[in-house]
Amino acid sequence: MNRLRGHPWLTLVPLALGGMMVSLDTTVVAVAQPAMQADLGASVGDIQWVTTSYLLALAAMLVLAGKLGDRLGHRRVFLAGTAGFAATSVAIGLSADITSITALRVAQGVFGALMQPPTLALLRATFPADRLNVPIAVRSGALGIATAAGPVVGGLLVEYGSWESIFYINLPLGIVAIAMGLLVLREARLDTVARSSDPVAVILLAGTLLALLWGSVQAPEYGWGDVRIWGALAGACVMGAGFCVWEARTPEPLVPLSLFRSAAFSAAVMLMVLVSFIMFGVPFVCTFFLQNVVGLSPVECGVLVLWLTLAMVVAGIATGLLMRRTGSRAPALLGMALTAVAAAGLAHATGAGSSPDELRLWFIVLGLGFSAVIVASTHLIVAAAPLRHSGVAGGLQQTAMQVGGSLGTAVLGAVLVTRVDTLLPQRLAETGTRMTGPELDEAVRSVSLGITPASFGPEAASVVPGTFVAGMDTALLICGGVAALAALAGRLLLRRPAAEAAPEAGAEVRTMA
Repeated sequence: MNRLRGHPWLTLVPLALGGMMVSLDTTVVAVAQPAMQADLGASVGDIQWVTTSYLLALAAMLVLAGKLGDRLGHRRVFLAGTAGFAATSVAIGLSADITSITALRVAQGVFGALMQPPTLALLRATFPADRLNVPIAVRSGALGIATAAGPVVGGLLVEYGSWESIFYINLPLGIVAIAMGLLVLREARLDTVARSSDPVAVILLAGTLLALLWGSVQAPEYGWGDVRIWGALAGACVMGAGFCVWEARTPEPLVPLSLFRSAAFSAAVMLMVLVSFIMFGVPFVCTFFLQNVVGLSPVECGVLVLWLTLAMVVAGIATGLLMRRTGSRAPALLGMALTAVAAAGLAHATGAGSSPDELRLWFIVLGLGFSAVIVASTHLIVAAAPLRHSGVAGGLQQTAMQVGGSLGTAVLGAVLVTRVDTLLPQRLAETGTRMTGPELDEAVRSVSLGITPASFGPEAASVVPGTFVAGMDTALLICGGVAALAALAGRLLLRRPAAEAAPEAGAEVRTMA
């Protein structure tokens, strides 16, 4: 057994499985939400918090989870997180009311946060810095498979089983990950890591993320002009500024701000936020289009999106190999350029008759771009951070993805609703249909999902698909613009390949069989 402990490639197995559990859970739940709502008699707001509570807990705890791994040992934290994640998943499936499910989703998000940063930290401690390309690419490919397979798996489980079954699948995955982890993972702990958990920073960082994400997620419901939304966003700015001031002064910071002195590290975090903004936002709006406008079933929609997943897997491995020759800069910038082109291509395809072949093509290009940026940016973050901060760097990488994804879903959803709200009254008026007040508001909410209101006659119903597509295309073009600006900014910041980080003097890694 001792021969297996610390084996580099076997180490990838439990780490990839743990990451897949979290990624799969993020997407598989979305398909089951209508069934959960009907079975539990929950409101739309209640069901929304099933996802939001998990996302908020996950984002708020990621950096602290990396710090705990640096202090207590990344193997120990990873195994504890995996066990807790599997246990809470089963508990959710056994729950009979929406309040219990929401509370358990918070706990599941906390345990999910404990699983994520240790995966990168253990890879950093297992592989030399100059050989991280391929293992990171393999891990990213596994996460890509899980993320995009979620809608297909969820659709099958809900259609032929029940919504509870989507949570039970984490139990066998967790058992295998824990068993493999006990056999092959070697503990890594830093001897010089700060012994303080910096509770003030934890509160300020968690408050900043919670306020930012709550404001972004709730904005489509309350409206961007609502005082609660502006209050939450203003609170996020104040707490974020307070966090930076505190971390600059405390002797043992939760997030060493010195990490951001590296242009490569800062650029990689920025790219991770922006590519996640697009990676979560585009499928969000396209799913409504494919199911409610084109008329695909959840399984058929998942199969079409599967092309994006396959492209991500292939591109992840290819990017890892390419970085051996070019470094991380070229794949990151090329990936962002492909993402910009694909977003614009999707906007054209959906407005030009929605040919399945053309949609499939742009999903493939989108997957190639996503994977290239994620793999290259992850490598830049891990390699640019000193070894003593590897856990914190892993936490920041995951936090960047969660924050970017949350903002993408919220902002692009708000853009779509705003565009529909502007166009629908004009287009209804052209058909001789007049709507005002609550009746119009309800129609806007339905059309923003691609659904024709029951009260619409044939002429009014004819404007629904085009109005929804106009809103979706606006969101897609914004994604293309964000990707193009990100590529330009990355080119300015990543002027030369980043030097690989070496372990800091006095920051020895203690490995234990």
